[in-house]
Amino acid sequence: MSSQLLKEGLSDAIGFVGGALTGFWIGRLLGLDLFAPGYGNASVGAIVLVGLGGGIGLQLARKWRSRQTDNTKE
Repeated sequence: MSSQLLKEGLSDAIGFVGGALTGFWIGRLLGLDLFAPGYGNASVGAIVLVGLGGGIGLQLARKWRSRQTDNTKE
């Protein structure tokens, strides 16, 4: 059971961080600066992209884990 919890935690963390980094780099390619001083439109847009990327990455990791669990049950 503890190995299952470790697998869940690691896959969630990797998915979230990977998605957030993807969102960060997409923002950089679009010219949005996450670390710009103040909360201008570019900064807020970058924050949104990082948040969306993290959430999408987390969901993808959970779908991947669900498929892995389904494959082992068959």
